[in-house]
Amino acid sequence: VQIVESGGGLVQPGGSLRLSCAASGFTFSAHDMSWYRQAPGKERELVAGITSAGGRRNYADSVKGRFTISRDNTKNTVYLQMNSLKPEDTAVYYCHTTVYYQNYWGQGTQVTVSS
Repeated sequence: VQIVESGGGLVQPGGSLRLSCAASGFTFSAHDMSWYRQAPGKERELVAGITSAGGRRNYADSVKGRFTISRDNTKNTVYLQMNSLKPEDTAVYYCHTTVYYQNYWGQGTQVTVSS
């Protein structure tokens, strides 16, 4: 299993970013996918999740209405569209899945929201 995130960077408050997570080594379309984040000195937290076919999505209260998770099963990729970014969204963002009861994470991508 390989998971690779991309799309992070520095953005001003109120700006937008789209993160991508490319996955391989397993049947992508059969597995739920999630985005987590970890800010300095804080625990890793769930940001958003999406079921295998994309029919159900869930979000942390802190990002509801601003972030959208989606997936393209033809490209084995999951996305996180982040709008109206706030300084408190600054964190390393990780893509996650579970395959045969084993947790898999990407290396993370840094998102920094600052003026």
